Formats: sequence, C-alpha cells, structure tokens
Amino acid sequence: MGLSARIRTRDGWAVSHAVVTVTDMTGTQVLRAEADAEGAVRDATALTPGPYVVIVTAVGYAPTASTAIVTASGRAELGSVTLARQGGTELPPPGPWTVDPAHSSVAAVAQHLGISSVRGRFTDFTARIEIAPDEVEKSSVEAVIRAASIDTGNGMRDDHLRSPDFLDVERFPEITYRSTGLTAAGSDRWTVHGELTLHGVVRPVELDLANLGTGADPWGGTRAAFRATTELRREDFAMNYNQVVQAGIAAIGTTLKVELDVQAVQGESLPQG
Repeated sequence: MGLSARIRTRDGWAVSHAVVTVTDMTGTQVLRAEADAEGAVRDATALTPGPYVVIVTAVGYAPTASTAIVTASGRAELGSVTLARQGGTELPPPGPWTVDPAHSSVAAVAQHLGISSVRGRFTDFTARIEIAPDEVEKSSVEAVIRAASIDTGNGMRDDHLRSPDFLDVERFPEITYRSTGLTAAGSDRWTVHGELTLHGVVRPVELDLANLGTGADPWGGTRAAFRATTELRREDFAMNYNQVVQAGIAAIGTTLKVELDVQAVQGESLPQG
C-alpha cells in the first residue's frame, strides 16, 4: 500500500469527504486519494522513495500541509491527520450526553388575540443525546416532557391548558420526541428529523438545531450547548379548541413556536450534588 492515513477533526470525528493530494518537491501532483466513510485513506499506488508534500482538504475545514518521507518500500504512513473546522465551533465528543434541566428550557409561544404572544414553558423533562462515533448524522436524541408541568405564569390558564381542551394531561401525561435522523444545514446548523408524540398523536417534526459549542464547566464536567426551534400546528395534534372574539379574531393562534435552549453534560447521568 502506497499511502495510508486517518482524517479526523480535533474532537475525534471522521472526515469522510476529505481529499489527500501528494506532490513531489517540484510541486507536481503524483497521487490523489479520497477518504472513505470512516475517514480512512488507503491507496495502493507505489511511490518513489523520497520526500513529498501531503495536502489534506475538506469542505468546511482548514487545509493542512505536511512533509512525508516515502520509504524504500514505496509506502507513506501518515497516521492520524487532524483538520480544524472553518467558520464553526467544534462538535461535541462522541458518546452519551445527558440534558441538564436546571440549565435548559423547553418553551412554546402562541399568539393571543392576534396582537400579542403568550409564552409558556415545561418545567419537568428529561432528555438524552447520543453522539455517534463516526458520522454525526447517525447521532440521536430522546426526550420526555411531563405535560402537567406547563407554566405560563397564570394558574387559571395553566389549568385550562392541562384540561381535555388542550393537553389532556390525565389521558396523555407525557410528551415524547425521538429522532430518526440528522442532516447538515450549515457549518453549525443541523436539521433533526424525528417523531413527536403529543396529545396521543404521533407526527413527524423537524428541529432547526444550532450547535453553540462545547467546554468545561465549574463542576469538573464537559458541557455542550444547543438551541433548537420548530413550529407546530395545534390541529395536527387534535387540539382544536378555540374561542372566537369580536371581528372573527381567534383568542389563541393555531400555531405554536417551540424554542429549546439545551445544556447537556457528557456522560450517562448528571453529576450528583
């Protein structure tokens, strides 16, 4: 085998679309190879012994160049080559992540009387994220929200939202979301495909997800931050109650804007204490 290498990001992700170009010391290209789905480059072309320049490029990453020495066997083993992402933050390291409810929020905004908005939030929820080790598109998320924890700052309104007119929390105590896939939508943006179970109805729902970064926290752990939004239609989940006031204006809008601000801690569980 003439050339072998593993292309990775700083946080261990495989860069499956990387291209490795090898030139001799005069700048003449002698080999070009693409990484496979696992970020591995394997090319059997034998190279003449001597020094070469190896350039690694990938869309969305800063290119890197280094010198490699081809041995008498005609092989160049580059080992692991690290690329830095351009125009974006590093992705969280692979593995399980647990959402921290104390530093996260699940909010929904509805239009009221056609002129203002009412904001509510769910205060009791759990969620788990699994960052795939090789391809970020294989990552997953699962969340469970206790419907009765809705809080809009008005007790009478909250009781009505818990009633059969809306969430019907006695019959449907949990709201769940399970992802089914993930696709890139920009340097730090992703579209999460998944299924939302709300009011006993299961519907496909996509989240517009932004990766806000990863870093150490004051408690010795590692945290990742995300923001996600989507829009839901109440009628899609069999919540058709409404009251029409004067001039035909509905008291409550037919759509809900959902806003998720999430902090996740690396690991299977939250730190104690």
